[in-house]
Formats: sequence, structure tokens, C-alpha cells
Amino acid sequence: MHTNLKTYLLSLLLSASAITSFAQANISPAKKQDKTIAVTGATIHIGNGTVIENGTILFGNGKIISVRADGQVPQDDVMRIDAAGKHIYPGFIAATTNLGLTEIEAVKATLDFSEIGDYNAHIRSIVAYNTDSKVPATLRSNGVLLAQPTPQGGIISGSSAVVQLDAWNWEDAAVKINDAMHMSWPATPRFRESGRGQTSAEVTAERTQSTINQLTSFFAEAKAYSEMGKAEVINTRFEAMKPVFTGKEKLFIKANSAKEIVAAVNFAKKFGITPVITDADEAYLVIDFLKTNNITVVVKQPHALPNNNDDDVNMPYKNAAVLANAGLNVVLSIDGYWQQRNLPFMAGTVAAWGLDKEKALSAITLNAARAMGVDQLTGSLEAGKDATFFISAGDALDMKTNKVEQAFIQGRAINLDNLHKQLDKKFSDKYASEKIN
Repeated sequence: MHTNLKTYLLSLLLSASAITSFAQANISPAKKQDKTIAVTGATIHIGNGTVIENGTILFGNGKIISVRADGQVPQDDVMRIDAAGKHIYPGFIAATTNLGLTEIEAVKATLDFSEIGDYNAHIRSIVAYNTDSKVPATLRSNGVLLAQPTPQGGIISGSSAVVQLDAWNWEDAAVKINDAMHMSWPATPRFRESGRGQTSAEVTAERTQSTINQLTSFFAEAKAYSEMGKAEVINTRFEAMKPVFTGKEKLFIKANSAKEIVAAVNFAKKFGITPVITDADEAYLVIDFLKTNNITVVVKQPHALPNNNDDDVNMPYKNAAVLANAGLNVVLSIDGYWQQRNLPFMAGTVAAWGLDKEKALSAITLNAARAMGVDQLTGSLEAGKDATFFISAGDALDMKTNKVEQAFIQGRAINLDNLHKQLDKKFSDKYASEKIN
């Protein structure tokens, strides 16, 4: 027992050391913008499908003042940045991610994206968001400047938030607190239609329907609670649902099969809610239904296998293009957190499989901002919006030419150093010195 106790305590100490090491911030957030800046000569990708050649973007006090196509700077007393031959993009937005809610997957103490229980409407991801995480710095280096940290688990997971990725704490990071409530539509596993499997399918279908009935009851009670005025006894779960029924907070529903998507949308409509559907592997099978109901779809990453054995093997690559070309508002996402640095390249893949490149850009900028209800602040390079953008030496959707040279979040010139660059320099210097010797 004594030896086991020593081993256990040693493992705890090593885990704590790892957590402390990874939690230490080595890059301070940028200071507030103190002078007006004009970036000239660049190809400006607005984010709404418009491209301006040899354009000028003028910004001050953290906001965009103007975006011009004539290459002129309307003010004299400004700091100038020559970006001739380069590209300017709005900051990319990582949707439905557990970024900042997890740090080391093998260390349970750093995992804070899921709660016990099925109905956790009162959970808010923003208060768990870790601004000292080392991961956001690697994302910023590829142009991902905003994210939507999202709770997971259960049937109703809780509320996400929109954050900018250069902050001292979650209060500083928040662009919009509680932008969306997230839930998963109860899915019935698929069984073969013969033998004992059929009985299992029937039992599972009954359980699924029972879960849907419970979910319907929860929403009905929550809606009634929201309409009765100030409650004598506060129900925290129902209280958290109020903004969903008033339209102040979006409802994101995870649903994959065509049947589940239709059921989820119809369910939300019963309560006067227009939901956003996430994952949506079979959304292409119900396009007309989605268009009729004005549904935004958050599509999973294209680098994946088809959902069904008989699907087109290239369907994951084409899914976003099929939906967007049909007129739907499409957002592109990636599972996980550190993978988010590849978000622009997922958009590049989608562009290679049938979607106009500027529309692919919109899928990780303006469309995402609209889905989250922050399009008045960010998502495109327009006067009055936050000056959150970056300058790339080349096409930012292509991993060969994505080279982010400067980036600004709310007008602040952010540090683009990160752990990967530090390790690269460390070992490049090591082997260079050995070569000389």
C-alpha cells in the first residue's frame, strides 16, 4: 500500500507540473490600439464575396473606418503599412469547438467541456474558457482569430460564447456571451432488418422516442416558465432557456441523418424557434426543406469518411458546396481544438470541390458570424465593424501560401509567436550549430 501510495502521489505531482507548465502564458495580450493605421496596396477579401484589388483599409480605436478601392488614404496623420502584393482577410472563426475548454487530452484536470447529466441548459462555457491555453496562439498564426467555445455532452449541453483569441481573461475575451444554446437530437442507432437485431432496433427506437418525449416536456415547461414573468422560485435550467425563446440566443441542434434533421427542425418550430443544424451529414438530402425553413447548417470538416456505406465517397468534400450552391447559409467547422489551425485549409478543400473560393471564405467568416449573431461586429471587413483581420503573403486558404505576417484583433497588433515556432527555432538552432561544428 505504501509503494502504491507513493506512486499515486508521484503521478499527481507530475500531472500538476505538466498542467502548470502548459498553463504558463509566455505571450502577453496586445495593448489597445493607440493610433490610426492605414494598410495599403493589398488584395482585400471582404468576406461577403467581394474582393478589392490594390485596396486600403483604415482603422482606429479598434474599429474599421473605411475600406477603399482607390488606394488612397483619406487622412494624413496615420501610421501606414505597405501590403502591396499581399492579401487581407477577416479573422477566421472556429465554430462549435472545445477550444479553451481542454488543454491536455490525457490529463483529466484540464478537461472542462462536459458536465454530468442530460439537461444542462444552465451551463455556460465562457466561465471555463482558459485564456492561458497555449493552443490559441497556434491558431492565430494561421488566421483563426475568433472562436465559439462550446459545451458538449448530454441532450442539452449549455450555452456557448464567441471569443477573440488574445485576452487576459474570459471577460476580456468575450465578444458575445451566451450566443447559442446547444443540444443533440436523440438519434436511433441503425440495425439490420432481420433476426434479433430487429427486436433490438424496436427497443432502441422506443427509448429514443421516450427521450424525445422528455425533451418536449422540458421545452414546454421551460417556455411556460419564460412566459410567466418573475418566478417566486428560480429554476436555473429554465431561467437559462429564456433567451432562446425570446430570440436573444440561438439554438444549435446537432443532427446527422435526414430524418433527424427534419425532426429537429420541426421540433424547434413548435416552440417558435428557427434552429441552426450542426454536423448535418445528410443535409444534402433535405435541401428544399432546409431552404423553406431558412435553416443555417454548420457542416463538419470535409476530410472525413462518408456517413453511409452507399454514399458517394467524395460526399464529405462536396457537402458544403452542394448546400451553399443551393442557397443555404453554410458554416464550416472542425471537431476538437488544436485541429482548428487547419480550418482555412478545410475551406480550401471545399473550394476545390465545387464552391467559389470567396464563398468558401464566407463559410469561416461572415456566415459563421451570422449564425452566432455577431455579424454586426465581425465576420467581414466593413466600416463600423471590429478591426479583426490579418495580412497574409499569399492565399490564406492554401497551406502552401498561407503565411500570416501581421494580425489585428479589435485594432490591436497581436504577437504571432507560438509554441510551435519556438520549438522550430530551438531545434533549428541546435542542428545548425552542430553542422557548423
